Amino acid sequence: MPSKPPQPSGLRSRMQALLREVSKFGTVGGAAFALDLVIFNVLLGTGSETLLAKTVATTIATTFAFFGNRYWTWRDGQHTTMARQYTTFFVLNAIGLGIALGCLALSHYGLGQIWPVLQSKVADNIAGQFVGTAIGTLFRFWSYRRFVFRVTDDPTGSVTTPSSVSP
Repeated sequence: MPSKPPQPSGLRSRMQALLREVSKFGTVGGAAFALDLVIFNVLLGTGSETLLAKTVATTIATTFAFFGNRYWTWRDGQHTTMARQYTTFFVLNAIGLGIALGCLALSHYGLGQIWPVLQSKVADNIAGQFVGTAIGTLFRFWSYRRFVFRVTDDPTGSVTTPSSVSP
């Protein structure tokens, strides 16, 4: 009689589900980041003010990210009405934008007064696009998962993530 293949432990299956979830979130986020980066630099190239360019670029990328996360990353998550969910997503993303703007403003307007090289396009991209986005992404993953696409505990005490429900 053939033996059954060993089933992954509870912790192992939760870690695999979390890894799938983080991978999907990262893919959507990477595409939104690229969109944000292109729009930001196009706007800077047309003479837009730095913080306005970042705000416009992030708003467009946020809308893209919402649909990617809702219909792919957390497609099996708890969904409220589209308007409520998008509003919550957008508010939390605005906090993430605030983190990126804070990093950009600190570099460009704060430290840039001391070291003018920090007012260059390269420095603006490093501060706003890389540092600010990295810190904001940690906040976004946690908050989207907790408040927008609700990942809940099942009665057995293990975490149920949308990506653990289906591939």
